[in-house]
Amino acid sequence: MNAKEQQLTELLTLTSRSITHMTAAMTALSFDLLRSDDSGVRSAASKMITRLGSVSRELDQQWVLISELTGVEAPSRVDSIEEVQLHSA
Repeated sequence: MNAKEQQLTELLTLTSRSITHMTAAMTALSFDLLRSDDSGVRSAASKMITRLGSVSRELDQQWVLISELTGVEAPSRVDSIEEVQLHSA
């Protein structure tokens, strides 16, 4: 790989890492919002978690390609999303 290709690969890696971290932060915020007393807020948070799950799956595909480009193993996934249904007592 020449210098320009290495730079582009590093840029792609940094961008994907940033999006991965942002997705994890937004997911954590959405789970916090699920504890709201407002049903509209809870509904919006639930929808956001579903959408972020889609983004996360697409990021997994990007990490596989980055791994193939760099020869470095893709990071293990620790930010899995699990949907939980909450019911008030």
